[in-house]
Amino acid sequence: MIIACGALAREVKAVLAANQLDWAVRLLPARLHNRPDQIAPAVEQLIQALSGHYHPIVCVYGDCGTGGALDQVLETHGVDRLPGAHCYDLFAGPEVVAATLAEAPGSFFLTDFLARHFERLVWQGLGLDRHPELFDAYFQHYTRVIHLVQIPNPATAAAARAAAQRLRLPLEVVHTGLDHLKLGAWPS
Repeated sequence: MIIACGALAREVKAVLAANQLDWAVRLLPARLHNRPDQIAPAVEQLIQALSGHYHPIVCVYGDCGTGGALDQVLETHGVDRLPGAHCYDLFAGPEVVAATLAEAPGSFFLTDFLARHFERLVWQGLGLDRHPELFDAYFQHYTRVIHLVQIPNPATAAAARAAAQRLRLPLEVVHTGLDHLKLGAWPS
């Protein structure tokens, strides 16, 4: 069983299909990223519901702002997770993300999912649709948008361009593919 963030659904399913793996997948809502304190309890509740029915269980999540709480839950239940602080690490690799941020600390990352759902998760999620005066408070220190492309798609590329325009920032595109969703880290 794979427990994954809903923002990784397409990619996890693509990796499973490409490798002809027959794993069940349970997804938690991507909106939990706006409330990282709820991620660990939601994962724990799902682990408890699935324990005894599936072995092994693997978590495909970054820490995603839980401050280590997710890892504590996973350790308690003997569940492994792919390494990474966030989904950017899972897609591009932590070295690439760290180098990118060292080069330009004001980089705003978009995954394919985040590009497609920018309006709902970022714009509305941060309340900018209701309080546009908050724009500078959130984004004044950003200098560019980096779209980490997992699965090339014209509609997703257009959504990333629209998000960058909305943020009034230049867009850079980095093709990551799915290679960093390391299958070697998943028990067989």
